[in-house]
Amino acid sequence: MEGFPFFNQKLYTLDLPQLAKSTVCYSRDRWLLMRKNISKEMFFFNPFTRKLINLPKCTCLLLAFKHVGYGRTRTSTCHLQSPEWVTEDLQFHLQFGCDTLKHSNVVYAKRRFYCLDGKGYLYYFEPSSRVWRFSYTNSLECPYLSRYNYKYERKKKRIFLAVRKGVFFKMFTCGGEKPIVHKLEDYYWEEINSTKLDGLTIFTSLYSSETRLNLPWMRNSVYFPRLRFNVKRCDPYSFDEERYYPRKQWQEQEDLC
Repeated sequence: MEGFPFFNQKLYTLDLPQLAKSTVCYSRDRWLLMRKNISKEMFFFNPFTRKLINLPKCTCLLLAFKHVGYGRTRTSTCHLQSPEWVTEDLQFHLQFGCDTLKHSNVVYAKRRFYCLDGKGYLYYFEPSSRVWRFSYTNSLECPYLSRYNYKYERKKKRIFLAVRKGVFFKMFTCGGEKPIVHKLEDYYWEEINSTKLDGLTIFTSLYSSETRLNLPWMRNSVYFPRLRFNVKRCDPYSFDEERYYPRKQWQEQEDLC
């Protein structure tokens, strides 16, 4: 396993045989959420203490969901210290933007699980009532998703959701185009630029998104990990300079993980 702390720009390597043939799905507070590539079983692992916790036996609330039919979502939850998952098909329908743009990553805030559908609308799952609900917010139309904007039609698109201290941010990417970031203020989404980011940095991937504030040399930027073909680095977009680093535009959004 390799780690790359941004504060000193050095690459560190750890010998962790426990993670062989596994994929990192999420990281937080020194813990990694891992998925075995073959069996698809999941577990928590702390690379510093080498402690491993198999799921579902853990001290947190877990959520997993999968769309199994029109208007039906198979939803599984596991509560504190529970020995097994509770699974049922719930009424819930996400609008897909296209075949590849189904929904964003999931974030946990305000005792709920939130995600965006392929159109950028916000939904949440409430564990106490076991109900999926639509969040009634006034959304801005993203030009990348418009069916009438043909110049973006064939470009790969992604949508990400992040939260910082209860404030939600959603971001749309489209090939090498400028990322579009919207911030939720009360019940209204507004597009933000470098002057409104206030030093915010967004780290994103297919599985999770994190935000930090006033990081040296990284303010008002978005960082995308590039992990294909033995390439391991982060490619940022600077809202201050309105360009990607390196300057060469990405030809394939699939390079973004």
